[in-house]
Amino acid sequence: MRNASRLMRVLLALAILASLSFPAACQRGGNRDIYKKTIEATRAEVWKGINAGKTSSASVAILDGGEIVYSEGFGMADRENSIPATPETVFNVGSVSKTFCATAVMLLVDDGKVELDACAVQYLPAFEMADPRYKDITVRMLLDHSSGLPGTTCANNFGYEYNSEVYEEVLANLAGSHLKAAPGQAAPYCNDGFTLAEMLVAEVSGMEYMDFLTERVFKPLSLERTGLSVGMREGDDMAACYQVDPPAKMPPEVLSIIGAGGLSSTAEDLVRFADSFSVGGKQVLSEESIAEMTKSQPSKLAKAAVESVGINPEASWGLGLDIVDAPYYREKGIKVTGKGGSAIDFHAMMLSVPDERFSVAVVQAGKGNDTSEVGLLMLDSILREKGLLEEEEESVAGPLPSPQPIPKEYAAFSGYYAGSDALYRINIDLGTNLVMMDTLSGDEVVESEALAYRDGLFSADENARHAFISVGSRSYFLNTVFNDRLYMTSAEKIDPLPEPAALADDVNGARWLRRNVKPFEEMIYAGTHILTSRLPGSLPGYVDFSGIRKVESPEFAGMVSDGVRDQTELTLIDKSGEIWAQVSDMLYFPIEGAAPLGSGGEEVTIGEDGYNEWFEAGEDLVVGFRLPAGARVIVFSAEGSSLYDSIIDSGEVFAPAGSFIELAGMPGDILEITPRSRGGR
Repeated sequence: MRNASRLMRVLLALAILASLSFPAACQRGGNRDIYKKTIEATRAEVWKGINAGKTSSASVAILDGGEIVYSEGFGMADRENSIPATPETVFNVGSVSKTFCATAVMLLVDDGKVELDACAVQYLPAFEMADPRYKDITVRMLLDHSSGLPGTTCANNFGYEYNSEVYEEVLANLAGSHLKAAPGQAAPYCNDGFTLAEMLVAEVSGMEYMDFLTERVFKPLSLERTGLSVGMREGDDMAACYQVDPPAKMPPEVLSIIGAGGLSSTAEDLVRFADSFSVGGKQVLSEESIAEMTKSQPSKLAKAAVESVGINPEASWGLGLDIVDAPYYREKGIKVTGKGGSAIDFHAMMLSVPDERFSVAVVQAGKGNDTSEVGLLMLDSILREKGLLEEEEESVAGPLPSPQPIPKEYAAFSGYYAGSDALYRINIDLGTNLVMMDTLSGDEVVESEALAYRDGLFSADENARHAFISVGSRSYFLNTVFNDRLYMTSAEKIDPLPEPAALADDVNGARWLRRNVKPFEEMIYAGTHILTSRLPGSLPGYVDFSGIRKVESPEFAGMVSDGVRDQTELTLIDKSGEIWAQVSDMLYFPIEGAAPLGSGGEEVTIGEDGYNEWFEAGEDLVVGFRLPAGARVIVFSAEGSSLYDSIIDSGEVFAPAGSFIELAGMPGDILEITPRSRGGR
């Protein structure tokens, strides 16, 4: 009996292990043999990411001919409660939300309430900018990234609670901002265009944005698991995200910019949604609106680049879609549409072949992201199994091919380049046959990478490939995306200024503390809380303040690129004789403004302005805190790295001399610091 009991326990344990390692797959129709290779390859790829620690859980789905023929969950959606991910598990889908937002706008176009090429201000009277060209931004430009808007109003809009002031803050940020390019000129990826589109839907329809989506999109398409971010929903079917180093369960994520990235869904709901754009699918839009959304919408820059060098530096935007005209598929006679999305803790990919009426989707939780790789693997495998793509010889992993000689015309691309938040120095040396790419902070090299030339692209390894192109008088540094099938601009070349201007205040080497932090902002943004501004000696007239900008007046430095996403402007502000810095939607004061903290206690009340408060430890201290619900404390080293964050940490913390303590709360919150000298009682 004892042996029989032991055997039963072993069999039960094996059964449980099998259920966790190979979650139940859902196959509702179709010939299983058609999808066998795809399912096997998908499982291997998804588990590879989970086993490597890139993701904590995932879910995938395939829809063919209107039926979900395969869906499966992987990993643990909730480790503490031993809840595995299933096809019903909900994940934040990030920018896949943009396709829903574009659909909402196009529904209003179908209703005759919105004209796609009318100026956006016609529907959004509260929208204004410091740049008069904003009046030329059309509704279409909000959806195809060609508005010229700087990028993303992100302060406090990626977090763990909904920012109820998001509309007001986006409008206020834009009211003080300029355009980086004339409307229609260039189309670097832009989130704020979709936040304005979200506001437009609410304004024109007279409904809350989510109510409109629910009534006009979710219900008609039976998207029962699609809604707001997981942090705004209840239930045990929400995927959790786990930080690897140090190990921690993250609070449920909320994106307040709903139209740009604030929805959650399942892989099954995403393939159903994608099917609404397919021939024969259940549709909510007119055929004309579907055709408009799924056709290429190139900017003037993209058209000029394709004509001159044969490369589109802006992927292949549709309306709310990333992929509508990928040459790899177009040359094979296949129309593919797709949208990827990444929040901080979640990632998603939705791909479709509308003429064949099949779609795939993958959603993941985790800091890593390989949704594009998994999604494209699924798509290509199905295309091959259906005979629409030729079988390719399986490549054997090995060393990269030997570098080739760099063509001499590339030498002209040497110089300085501005990215969205970094300054690069690129030296193309034909003698050594290498491209040296240095990431700079002022004149200091903080990272260096060597790139080699292979078949028209530059790379350091097999994971990232780059290209250089010139369009007119401008030069751009590109990254390949979606498995090297499309390009996106990551930096633009900038030249020394013949007559450089200077800021009124010497900010070279100055350190700054951010003051408009709400306590629910996502942890990753702690990296924006302590910054150093620098004046690159090799580039007079520019200032590096979390990104390079051109000084245009004693108080202002503006954007430097028309083709790079998420740029900001710098304005110096006199606050009662003290110089503060406004970097688009983020506000800073000098680090010297931090109050000294000794071994005596401190009580802080957050003022009506909501500004977070700062202290500097004058000696080695052990610090405890008394916080109201929802308030937050972050302790930073003297150099600015986070040592403690009450979002995931608790108890006392050692704060060495010179460290900084940030207290954040809502207006009226009272926060207490209870420090003691190290070793004291």
